[in-house]
Parts: sequence; structure tokens; C-alpha cells
Amino acid sequence: MAYQALYRVWRSQRFDDVVGQDAITQTLKNAISQQKISHAYLFTGPRGTGKTSAAKIFAKAINCPNSRDGEPCNECANCRAITNGQFDDVIEIDAASNNGVDEIRFLTERANYSPTKGKYKVYIIDEVHMLSSGAFNALLKTLEEPRESLVFILATTEPHKIPATIISRTQRFDFKRIDAHAIVGRMQYILEESNQPYEEQALEIIAQAAEGGMRDALSMLDQAISFADGTVTLADVMTVTGSLTYEMMDQLLDHCFQHDAGAALTDLAAILAEGKEARRLLENLLVYCRDLLLYQKAPQLLQQKSGHLTTAFKELSQQLSSQHIFAWIKILNETQNEVRFTNSPTIYLEVCIVKLAEMQTAIVPVPSAVADTSNSEAMLSKDNPVITALKQKVEQMAQEIKQLQTSSVQKQEPVTPKALEKNRNRQQNNLRVPRNQVFQVLKAATKDNLHQTQNVWEDLLASLPITKKAVLRQGQVRAASANGIVVTFDYEIICQKAIADEEMSQLIGNNLSKMIPDYAPQPVYLTSAAWQELRREFVTAQKNGSLLDDDVQDELSKENKQEKKQKTITNEKTPANQPTVDITETGILDDDLLNHLPPEPAEVEDPAQKAVALFGSDVVKVIDD
Repeated sequence: MAYQALYRVWRSQRFDDVVGQDAITQTLKNAISQQKISHAYLFTGPRGTGKTSAAKIFAKAINCPNSRDGEPCNECANCRAITNGQFDDVIEIDAASNNGVDEIRFLTERANYSPTKGKYKVYIIDEVHMLSSGAFNALLKTLEEPRESLVFILATTEPHKIPATIISRTQRFDFKRIDAHAIVGRMQYILEESNQPYEEQALEIIAQAAEGGMRDALSMLDQAISFADGTVTLADVMTVTGSLTYEMMDQLLDHCFQHDAGAALTDLAAILAEGKEARRLLENLLVYCRDLLLYQKAPQLLQQKSGHLTTAFKELSQQLSSQHIFAWIKILNETQNEVRFTNSPTIYLEVCIVKLAEMQTAIVPVPSAVADTSNSEAMLSKDNPVITALKQKVEQMAQEIKQLQTSSVQKQEPVTPKALEKNRNRQQNNLRVPRNQVFQVLKAATKDNLHQTQNVWEDLLASLPITKKAVLRQGQVRAASANGIVVTFDYEIICQKAIADEEMSQLIGNNLSKMIPDYAPQPVYLTSAAWQELRREFVTAQKNGSLLDDDVQDELSKENKQEKKQKTITNEKTPANQPTVDITETGILDDDLLNHLPPEPAEVEDPAQKAVALFGSDVVKVIDD
């Protein structure tokens, strides 16, 4: 018979043989024993964790006439036929090569027939996430209304690619990565059954390199057996897997600890020259640093490795501080992520080694948990000069802080209500109100421009980058003319951000011109409070026919607001034939604005009373000479 790989020869044939998935196998065994067999199962998890093996065992168990406690007998004709792949009622499909609608439709048509030999017809679909959308839809109907004798087992390593409608119709079992100790135990059993001598430490290296996959571990063990000359040794496994020995890592990290970057880079070059893989090298260094930390804090967790730990490793663990090890682990982990997405891993490795060697973290000798306690007692002694100097520094800093606090309290001036109000007014005046620009838009504003802008406003927001859209979504379009629009914000800080963003103003004009032909207005930003005041001032001026020309308005914009209002009082009465603008035809938002204005003042002779009637007593202050 032709040679078969170890993972095929030693494929699990019973639930008890499945390693590291006790909760799943026990659940399936109980379901079979209690005759609570579902119509569809979903097995998910990393590669090599037993998904397909568990599916075949399940198919054997439910079709085995001699099943006991949910386990197949593996001796009857049905069990042997399923094991050899010759049982007509158990169909295994690779979805990677049969992912079309036609294949799944053919499958569902065959599913309508009753089983010929066994009690159940079982379909095992491996890598089910490779099916197309149409294939999933074709499978959905069968999963929704299956026959009583039909069971689907879907296996995948990427469950997030499966539609939720499929997942909701299955019982999901998540296979986890297998523990390294369980992998070692399984390999020991296989080697002992095969009469193959081995070194236990070699199996630990294979289990670590397998990353929780039993199939990967058996494949590497198969390579090591072929490479070894009799006994499977640690050196053989190191060569096959590309891992580093403790002696290599001792020398490399010791040079980094001594800040000898040149020697550390030489060590790295020698390691890479032996064909070590970059990703494996970084992983070994991370595990080494983890072992250093555990040897300091909890040495009992390294009992299985205690016979393999070198003297250099133990000395380095006593010399390094925990903070130093933390920093090393952080650098190695960042480099591991960078190497994953590069075509030049050697460059990142060399940079990493230089970082490890030149790191200036304080190195405080840390006594090992297995070291003599006299060292720690001497280190923490009150007579230790280092601790004494530190105490003096702390006391000196405490006195300086106390003096600074005292002096700051003496210099601090009491804050009066008048000062608070002055500061508040100063903050409110930080944002300049664009009075002239707003008035220019309002003079030419029309309802058509306003309605057109409002109709495409959401489309405009959708066309902007997300940061600019977030700012502009807080604003409201208040008025629109052929050349400009007025946008107000409730908060001054958002208004300031909009004013400072020139690019956003350009985008608004350009995008509006695409949405509305021959219309590219420039936005004017101000706060809602300022808008209310300017709008009232504009409407009052329009109503009285006293709206000034642009050149005069530009000149007056430099004057104080109160002075302008005082000058307005002295203006001559507008002639009867002077044309006025109908406010109801403008594009100012809120057409009922006139309802909020003061009533039309009666004819009075006193100018002061007329001013009060026009602007209100809260604006005009009458001073008797």
C-alpha cells in the first residue's frame, strides 16, 4: 500500500479521539444518544482543529446500527464504508471547486431521495464560505424545509462570509485552537504506537510552531521523522520548523541587554544565514521574553521547561527588570505586525534588534522567585544608599510643590462679577460678524434661490468629505441669492471652524453648480444669535427705506454699532416716492418675520420717542441734557 501522511493515518475515528474539543464532542454524543439530531450543523474554527473529522464521525454515529453512547462502533459495514468514503448516503463536497448554482441545485435535487443504506443521508460541505450568493440562495430552501432523514454539516474557517440566513438555520459549533499540551500528548501517543524514539522537547517545539492546529503538528512531525536519523531530536525539529534554540536567543538578547547593537546584528545575520524564517524568529523571541517574565514571577508555570532552561537564561532573567521585558515585548510585537505586510522582513528585523539594543529603560536587577531571598532583603533594606537618595529627592520635590502652591495662592486675584462679565464679552466678540456680506446676500435674495438650495442640500452634504459634512450638517440655510447663501450655526466654535475651512466653501460652490445649473454661490457663515440681530436690522431698514448703498455701508461697518443706530435716528424721513423692497418676496427664511417686529410707530414729534418706538427701549438709551 502507498505511504500515507501521519495526519491521514491517525485521523480521529471516534469522538474520544478528537483532541481539545471536549465540549463539542460531548454535546454531539448526547444529541445522538437522546435522538435529538438536528437537520443542519455549522462547524467553524481554525484549520486543523478537527471540523471535518468530527463531521465524519457524526455521520458514522447516526448511521451505525451498533452505536453506543453516541460513539460509532467502527466495525460494522456502514462504519467501514463511511471511513473509506464508499457509503452512498454520506456525500462530502468541496465548496471551493463546487461553488456554483448548478452544483448546489443538483445537490438539493438528490437530497429529495430517501437514504438507501443508512438511516440518514448526510451532506458534508467543506469550506462552505466559498459558495456564491446564488448557491447559498439555492441551498436556503432545502435548509428551511428539510426531509426528516436529511442532515447537512457545513464546515468553514471563515464563518463571517456565510449569510446570516444560513447561520440562523443551523446549530453552530466553534472549534477552538488546540492547547500545546494536548498536541504534545497526541504526538507522544502516535510515536509510541509507531515505535519511533523521540526527545520530548522536540515535540514541544512542534506544538508551539503548529499554532493550535493538530494537522499542522502532525505534518511537521512527519517531516521531522523523515529528516531525523532514527531518534527525533531537538536539533532536527529546529531545522525542520526554522525555530531558534535557547542558546541562539540567549546570545542575541544578551548582546541587546549589553547595548551592543553590532554584536546583536551579527548574531541576527548568522541566524538568517541558516535559513530561519523571519516570522518564526520573532515568534520565538516573543515566547523567550514571555518565559523570562514567567521565570521571574511564577517559575512553577515553567516546570515542564525547567530541564531545558539554560544558565544564561536564568542569569538574564535576574538582571532584567519587568519594565524592560515589557518594552522588549512591545517592540517585538510591533515588528511582528510590520513584517506581516512587507516584502523586506530583514530590514524590519534589523531595525527591531537595534531598538532592543539601544533602549534606555532603567535596568534594575530583579531577584528571581527561585533565587535566594537574601538578595531581595538587601535590596529593600533601609540602609540601601539608592533608596535613601530616592527618599531625599521625594522630600525635596514635596517641599518645592508646597512652596509653589503657597505663592500661587498669594498672587491669585479675586475674580469679581465685573471681571467675569468683561471676560464673557471678550469671548463673545472673538467672532467677527460679516454684516456687509449678509446684507449683500439679503438685498438680492429670492425665494427661488432659497428653495433650490434647500432641495439639494442633503445631496450636497452627501458629496462632501465626512469631516466637512459633519461640520456643515450643524448649519441651516437662512437666505440665498444668485451669488451667495447665508448659513447659521448654533455654536460659535462650529461657526469658527466653518469660516476657517476655505476648501469647504469652494466645495460648496462647485458642487452646487453641478446640482443647479448656472448657480455657484459663496457661503457666508455666522451664528444664529448674530443672524437674528442682523435680520431684524435689515428688515427694519428695508421697511423704513433707509437701507444704505454698499460703499456707505462698508464705511459704516468700521464704526461702533451703537453709533450707527444713533446716526440712524437723525436721518431725514424717506421721501414718499423712494422705491422700497417687498420683504415677503425675498429669500429670507421665516416669511412671518414681520409679525415679530415692533408695531408701526405713530407719528410723534419727539425724535427720541420715535427712536424708542422704532427700535425698542432695550436698544435706545435716552439721555436728557
